[in-house]
Amino acid sequence: MTEAEKRQRDERNRVVTEVRKWILTPYHNCADVRGAGVDCGMLIVRVFVDLGLVPTFDPRPYDPDWMLHRDDEKYLSFFTERCARVVKPQLGDLALFRYGRSYSHGGIVTGVDPVSIVHAYHDAGCVIEESLAQNPALTDPKRKLAFFSIWTQKAVA
Repeated sequence: MTEAEKRQRDERNRVVTEVRKWILTPYHNCADVRGAGVDCGMLIVRVFVDLGLVPTFDPRPYDPDWMLHRDDEKYLSFFTERCARVVKPQLGDLALFRYGRSYSHGGIVTGVDPVSIVHAYHDAGCVIEESLAQNPALTDPKRKLAFFSIWTQKAVA
């Protein structure tokens, strides 16, 4: 294993360890305080920014139901500007879901066979870890699912 591969493995493991620290944090739109409140987008931002894996950015403010009224891929653009789409996710990659008219929900991959994620899930009222196969709302065939990775972009850059 090369040094770059070891560094990437370590970064991925750090992401999984860090996102699991947020489990049971209450769901709260636009919040980003571990233990107090977070939404799915800010959970991803906090983990990757706080670990120094992406430059600081803050996509707020945004309305909690913007995806029901607009077709623009506002949420998706937060990630496509920093990541590249991948077919098969690895630990620490992102799983993004289409809700309403655009992509508007996401989580961090914590298992790959089967795929599991940690996400701030409105329906659960907090941050949870679950297998995608156990959540019919996320695996509904009408819902689009896409995986993204910061490491794929790094490899290309």
